[in-house]
Amino acid sequence: MASMTIGAIFLFFLLVVFTAGIFSGRTVVVPVGKKIGILEVYGTIIDAQKLIEQIGEFRDSAVIKAVVLRIDSPGGGVAPSQEIHAELLKLAKEKPLVVSMGAIAASGGYYLAVAGERLFANPGSITGSIGVIMSFPDFRELMGKIGVKTEVVKSGQFKDIGSPSREFTDLDRELLQGMIDDVHAQFVQAISEGRNLPVDRLRPFVDGRIFTGRQALEIGLVDELGTFNDAIDYAAKVSGVGEKPDLVYPDPGRENFIEKLIQGAANRYLGVDVSRKPMIGPQYLWQGY
Repeated sequence: MASMTIGAIFLFFLLVVFTAGIFSGRTVVVPVGKKIGILEVYGTIIDAQKLIEQIGEFRDSAVIKAVVLRIDSPGGGVAPSQEIHAELLKLAKEKPLVVSMGAIAASGGYYLAVAGERLFANPGSITGSIGVIMSFPDFRELMGKIGVKTEVVKSGQFKDIGSPSREFTDLDRELLQGMIDDVHAQFVQAISEGRNLPVDRLRPFVDGRIFTGRQALEIGLVDELGTFNDAIDYAAKVSGVGEKPDLVYPDPGRENFIEKLIQGAANRYLGVDVSRKPMIGPQYLWQGY
């Protein structure tokens, strides 16, 4: 009787695994043998925590012999990009990390990419946009039309810097430009170290301009033109996994059904991503996305 119960539980487990594979559209594998982990970065980089957890799981897994990072992102916040990049560097010290660029891997998306040992891009992938941007709305004209005024009490002249209700001063611009220049220098340094390129050689290409994958190859920002499958084949080769490796995707986790339904409807019918949080502060972001 006990053996029948154990057998039934095992069959139920296999059914769950098989069903998950059907509905996710991906191969769901039992964690044995040698496998390649797939990390995905889609859309704007806002919150680093979930991806950092996934990176840690792959880094610590004995069966994951290499990781392919698939990027389809125009970038995002500076701090989240830096946090993810730092964790990717730790991963790359433990096992091969290969990058595959999709339609776009620009700004913060490229910041993540340079943690990899080999970067693949499609000829038409958009990358580059190596720069920093920070924008502030100006509501003064609108407020004047509707008769709204603000009174500010502050502890120092820069405490309300960026306020939409007052004009920028020359000192405001000087202070913010200094901050932006420093964050930009951090970006360039990360590329210099990741791509083993001197900063002086990079300087003509780090003014925010974008490149195709083919252009990026010519100036050394990527290593090879190729597809996602080419990146997988390379990762399998350098890790010794062999041909046709099993691919492991992170557990997507549980999502609230109602939230997922609302997000899907908004994306489909309104073209609005309601899951996106507002970004504050400097951004490694290509605004043309």
